[in-house]
Parts: sequence; structure tokens; C-alpha cells
Amino acid sequence: MEIRVKAGGIQAEDVPLIVVNLFEGVTEPGGATGAVDKALGGQIRALIAAGDFRGKRNETAVLYPAGAIPAQRVLVVGLGKEEKFDLDGVRQAAGAAAKKARELGVTRFSTIVHGGGRAGLDLEDAAQAVVEGTILASYRFRQHKTEPDEDERPDVEMVTLVEFSTERVPVVERGARAGQAIAEAVSMTRDLVNQPANYATPTALAEVAQKLAVDFGLRCQVLDREQMAELGMGALLGVAQGSEQPPKFIILEHNAGRDDLDTIVLVGKGITFDSGGINIKPGEHMAAMKSDMAGAAAVMGALRAAAALDIPLHVVGLMPATENLPSGRAIKPGDVLKSLSGLTIEVINTDAEGRLILADALAYAQRYQPQAVVDVATLTGACVVALGEITTGLMGTDPDLVARIKAASEKTAEKVWELPLFEEYGEQLKSDVADVKNVGGRPAGAITAAFFLSKFAKGMPWAHLDIAGKALSDKERNPYTPKGATGVGVRLFVQLLRDWGVD
Repeated sequence: MEIRVKAGGIQAEDVPLIVVNLFEGVTEPGGATGAVDKALGGQIRALIAAGDFRGKRNETAVLYPAGAIPAQRVLVVGLGKEEKFDLDGVRQAAGAAAKKARELGVTRFSTIVHGGGRAGLDLEDAAQAVVEGTILASYRFRQHKTEPDEDERPDVEMVTLVEFSTERVPVVERGARAGQAIAEAVSMTRDLVNQPANYATPTALAEVAQKLAVDFGLRCQVLDREQMAELGMGALLGVAQGSEQPPKFIILEHNAGRDDLDTIVLVGKGITFDSGGINIKPGEHMAAMKSDMAGAAAVMGALRAAAALDIPLHVVGLMPATENLPSGRAIKPGDVLKSLSGLTIEVINTDAEGRLILADALAYAQRYQPQAVVDVATLTGACVVALGEITTGLMGTDPDLVARIKAASEKTAEKVWELPLFEEYGEQLKSDVADVKNVGGRPAGAITAAFFLSKFAKGMPWAHLDIAGKALSDKERNPYTPKGATGVGVRLFVQLLRDWGVD
């Protein structure tokens, strides 16, 4: 999608559609909406007076100017209650407008910057949110469809943000460019998670990373099975041994070799298909297990955005990638694996494989001597039971890092909730035959999984994000988050990185 920014009045735009807005309860439109209403001879006020539009959040109404202004259509989008309006309200309003535009068959339109006037939001942030909402709401995954759906409309190809004040245009430009870079990274992540497992193999993920390195100036290294064995990644290789697909350990770096910058390591679980292994999952909903690499996909998206935005940090993405399948070679309950850290792990349940591959990745992160390590994974069904499909579980050993993630969550509306990591939870992981068990029973399953990971992140400021239930949705969650892959984690990570050096 092409994004443009220009100075002028929205009412003068000669396009198929212009977008304005209204808060709930407003009867006399002001600002840009008021200017359009005046040009239309009071049509928006008449719409309100008739009770046909109340300004409810994401409500839309279409007016036809009939030559009163150059635009062929006027779309009014509701912002909801003014006292509750925030940046996510901007994203949702922009998303609702983009969806309505496509429904109307419009391929280009102009919009005001929602929240940049009466709402008093930071103009750059609001412009970023408009572009994020617009692009993310327009997302569709159609790679494997050979024929269009019967009622399919064309994609929106161009959106212009119109700012009345010439002096404020550069601010809108900066926000729009950031929003585009971030939304395109999220869209790439969604594409990866939506891909069937026979397409998104570990090898395919490595190839995507290698192409990103070329396109965005990243450094990429891919370790194969032999190199992992030489390093001693016995936990990751244990999971991989049941599959015919060769495992890959993918390393992407932004600002590689910059010793003058803080180093942040992002670690993403990359199980490209999870059958459960010998502890095989029930057949119902198993097709959704193609999304078990959503953590790795989010890390890849974050690295793409970090490079596109030229974030002044050394950012390292570590993505252990493999399938988890049952076979004559697969690990069995009761097996003991030796991890890269040297700790031995008794495998109680082969369906708790994500923490095994992350254990080796976290140990590998030690070599970068990072200022922070954050891992992200579709790790436990227990987290879905605890927090549902809306909120990501957050656990960590460094209070400052946890606070930074919470702050990024507030800005992005990618909700997180901190769960405790009390030492007593470690009792559930004690093994009679190895240093640690890979599961600690049903109680506090999300917490004991994180506690397990903490054993491999010692000496580093570390936090863990459990996105189980959040990576793939069976319904539209809001106007900019459609059914299917959500891309969760990318915007959160990018905000964390952008805010890192800001006091």
C-alpha cells in the first residue's frame, strides 16, 4: 500500500472517498469534520439529528456529496467516548475506515489524522496509529487461493493523510513512515504464521531470514544440525530428531558488530508444526499447530522493523526452528537431554517441547552479554486458561525490563499481565534423574514453564512472553486484527526497542 502525506483541507480532496470522524455525543461537528459538513450544507449534522449516526466506536456512515465537494463519497467514522479515546482508538477508527473503503470497492482515499486535533494526542503517534490501523485492517492472506472469493473486492492501493497545517506535515510524515514500517513487519509475520506447515518449514524460515538480511541490511547466520551438535544443543536436537525436516538455528542481527550500542536479544520459539510428539495431541484443532512458530515469526518481524526504522541498538534475533513429530527416532517420556548450558533435562512430556528449544537459545544468548533478553513463545495452554485469548502472560527476573515491557504494552495495546516467579514454583520441576524436569504438573503450568526457562537465562536481565492463544484467532478481534494470524508481539517489541534509550 502506498502512503502519502500532504498539506491542505480534506474537503478539497478530489478522490473517491474522504474520511472524517466524530466523537460520541457530538451534535455540532468541528475541525476538519465541521469544514466538510459546512461544504455539504449540513449533511453530517442532519445525520446526527436523525439519530442515524451516534459516533459509537468504529461506527461508520457514508454520505454522497453529489458535486458539493470534489470527493465522490464522505465516510464518517465514530471514535466513541472522548474520555476513553486513545491511540488504539485511532488504530481501530483507521481500521474501520479501511475495511469500509474496501467494502465500497474504493482503491484510494484520503483521511484526516484521527486524534491529532481535539483529542490532544501526540500528532506523530496519531499519524503512526492511523497508518498501522489502515494497513493492518487491509491485510488478507490469499497465497494459496487459486480463485477469488465471489464477493471479493480489490485491495486499497493508496491512502493520503491530509494535514491542514503545513508546519505540522513533517511530523505527520515521520509518524506515517514509522507506522508503515511497523505494519508491514506485522503483515510479514502474519504471512509466516498463516502459512501451512508444509510451506513454512524450518528451511523456509531460514530462507526468509536470509532474504530479509539482503533487503534490510541485517546479518544472518543459519546453523544446521551438525553445527548445533558441535555446540552441544542437545535439547533442541532432541526435539528435532523425530522429524524428517532438518532443524535450523536462525540468527538475525541489526547493527551487528556495533560495540558502542546496547545489545537486546529477542528469542522466538520456532516449532513449525507441533503434533505433541510421542505425547500426541488430540486431532481436533491440530491444524492450528502450524502457528507454533509465531514467536520466531514475531522476532523476525521485529528485526525487519528495527532495521527499517534504523533503531540505534544492537538487536539480535535468535530463532530455533524445528518440527515436533512422533517417529521411531523421536524423544520419549523419560528420556534425558543435555542442553547447551550443561544442565540435563528429564523429558516428562514431549508436548512441552517449546521450552526445550528455547533453553538452548537462551543459553546461546549468553555469548552476546546483552543488556536484556526477551523470549516470546506460544508456550502453554495453561496461559490461555489463566488469561484467555486477549492477554499475553509476562514473567521475568528483572523488574526494570518487566516495567519497560509493560510501558510498551500500554502504547501498543498489545496487552500483557505479569505472573509471579516465586522460588517455590521450582519445587515442581525437581527431577530424580536429571537436573530439571521439563514440566511440573498441571498447577501453575504457565509459571513453571517460565521458571524452567529462567534456569537457562541466569546472569542476564530476562523476560518471557507467553502468547499461546494470542497468535492465531478464530475470529476478528477488532477492525485491524482479522481472523487468522495476528502478528502479536511485533509492535510490542518495536515499541520496547524504540523506547530503550528514552528517559
